[in-house]
Amino acid sequence: MVRNPPKDDDEPAAGGVNAVTRALSLMETFQAGEATLSLAEMSRRAGMHKTTALRLARTLALSSYMLQAEDGQWRLGPATGWLGARYQRGFDVNFAVEPVLRELVQLTGESATFYVREGNIRACIARVEGAQAVRHHVRIGERLPLDKGSPGRVILAFSGQRGEPYEEIRKRGYHLSLGEREPEVSSVSAPVFGLNWRLLGSMCISGPGSRLTKPKLEKYAKHVIRAANELSYALAGSRSANTPPVVSNWHP
Repeated sequence: MVRNPPKDDDEPAAGGVNAVTRALSLMETFQAGEATLSLAEMSRRAGMHKTTALRLARTLALSSYMLQAEDGQWRLGPATGWLGARYQRGFDVNFAVEPVLRELVQLTGESATFYVREGNIRACIARVEGAQAVRHHVRIGERLPLDKGSPGRVILAFSGQRGEPYEEIRKRGYHLSLGEREPEVSSVSAPVFGLNWRLLGSMCISGPGSRLTKPKLEKYAKHVIRAANELSYALAGSRSANTPPVVSNWHP
């Protein structure tokens, strides 16, 4: 999630170290594609005095987390790259996805699934079953159409598909389906974004249409959107210029 940088006179957060939080906030002032920033711009974005920003930048430079160029501009140092590489080597997307799906199941009582695009189909790569006795069954690894059902429609919409209903899905940030792929199945889905805020897939809850009526799907949509956004921030990092408006402008 986006961190609110502390001001210079803020008290340390409970259980935290203010200097560490400020240092992280300083490094997070760099957006994707920005090679260098001036001290003034870093301090403005981080919400701290230039003297504080300079002290933190010089401290970070001692461990190669930041570097200062000959013209005085600052950039992230090689240590940030090493840290990112170690994270990527040990990262399994399912470690991030499954807890979010479980939370979604607890909130709605329905089964939650995460789909990714594989060519012209969508594949289920993670799923947590709901506690309901009657539910919609999908196996991990199962491949389904992109143009039928809310998860596929969402993937197409945020992959740039033109026309309706895709324009409306992009504006709304989610899509619900009533018996589109299977006559008795309903679902509501929202997009999930990964590194550099590129579309990664879609998250949905699904179940029998007799239980998941349109009003109930619209009620649960906010939970699905919140879960999808939570996962997107976990995978993509803090908000940037690349963050899709449907994520950055949405409020529960």
